[in-house]
Amino acid sequence: MSALNLARPSRSALDYAVRGSIVALTLATGYIHFTLGGLLFLANAAGYVTLAVAMALPIALASRYRWLIRPVLAGYAATTIVGWLIMGPRFELAYIAKGIELALIALVLVEMFRYDSGPVAVARRFFGEVAHVARVVTRSATG
Repeated sequence: MSALNLARPSRSALDYAVRGSIVALTLATGYIHFTLGGLLFLANAAGYVTLAVAMALPIALASRYRWLIRPVLAGYAATTIVGWLIMGPRFELAYIAKGIELALIALVLVEMFRYDSGPVAVARRFFGEVAHVARVVTRSATG
């Protein structure tokens, strides 16, 4: 196995519990936002559902890029929290949703450490991928 754990041969019960909890929390906060109505809340709910599906589907494309899906999900939840802090209404269900989103971020970080060696390794991989794409594009444009 590489440092980024790209090929985990088997999954433990903890792996399934963490992934299942991530998907459940993502769908829960998506549902809360869906019930609030309004275009912004519906768009937020759609984003959460899309990310939950990307985390749950065992298809090759989702599995191949799950290292990238995890930080996107954590960032999406963090952005939702910041948006609420700036302009959100303060009522009981909003606090419940923010608690769910904080738990979601924590579990995504746990999974990121288990599979990807943490956020720093993910950032290195991301910038490595960007540099690779830039080299390929530059070569094809000049050659």
